[in-house]
Amino acid sequence: MSPSPDAQIAAIRGFNRFYTRAIGLLGHYLGGPWSLTEARVLYELFTRDGLTARDLGAELGLDAGYLSRILGRFERDGLLVRSPAPEDGRRQVLALTAAGRAAFAPYDQASRDEVAGLLARLGPADRDRLVGAMTEIQGVMAGEGAAVTIRRHRLGDMGAIIAGQARVYATEYGWNDEFEALAAEIGAAFLKSNDPARERAFIAERRGEVVGSVFCVDGGEGVAKLRMLYVDASTRGTGLGKRLVAECIAFAREAGYRGMTLWTNDCLTAARGIYVAEGFVLASEERHQSFGVDLVGQNWTLDFGAS
Repeated sequence: MSPSPDAQIAAIRGFNRFYTRAIGLLGHYLGGPWSLTEARVLYELFTRDGLTARDLGAELGLDAGYLSRILGRFERDGLLVRSPAPEDGRRQVLALTAAGRAAFAPYDQASRDEVAGLLARLGPADRDRLVGAMTEIQGVMAGEGAAVTIRRHRLGDMGAIIAGQARVYATEYGWNDEFEALAAEIGAAFLKSNDPARERAFIAERRGEVVGSVFCVDGGEGVAKLRMLYVDASTRGTGLGKRLVAECIAFAREAGYRGMTLWTNDCLTAARGIYVAEGFVLASEERHQSFGVDLVGQNWTLDFGAS
């Protein structure tokens, strides 16, 4: 169950308080003569060329009057110059003077050293987790979705797949640990005896995290079997499930199978929609009690010759 809105708000505010203390965002920037906002303006001018006051205001979310006062102070202090833009003389391009760059450079280096010191206290795995989490936060806040890649399985993936499937089916369908045991058995059997030329596990990965999978295994008599399809809740609506199934079918065709089968349950409506779209036909179904619930199991088939 997701936290309540009040709990979510409290968690974000608590993180903000922690983070501002952790990287010294209270008071003046690194003990220098500039406020945090002034230092941010200087940083953008220090690292980028061709900026205008409008660019800065839009990117930093600053009121035009407030930004104008900051830029005016920098000019009076000899840190900033304005010049007509080459393509439009009505626009004024901002640039730090040599004195401005010299003044800000030590603080830029001090900021880099401070972050390096923070990272030095962490092990390699924790550094990767920290940077990955920050990138994830930035993407979520900006409304951007991280790219999801599909690759072959490698060492360590199977545990993540089993855990991911167990979480999805327990949370969304109420299935118990019998399903996790089944997923573990399928994963172990694949690792012990898969034929790389005719069997493959496809892994969906986002920023180093496993967020989906599907297996193509030999079902006997020249027919492949699709197994272990799932996508993490955070990727729903992105077409990832369809991509995984398409990859699995394409591999089975190339491997020389004459068709494919799969077993599922009728409550998995999103997956069933993908199977139907790919040409699978319902062959049989039966009621059963598994994973702590009453289910209707379904067998589906896809004839590569017919499709």
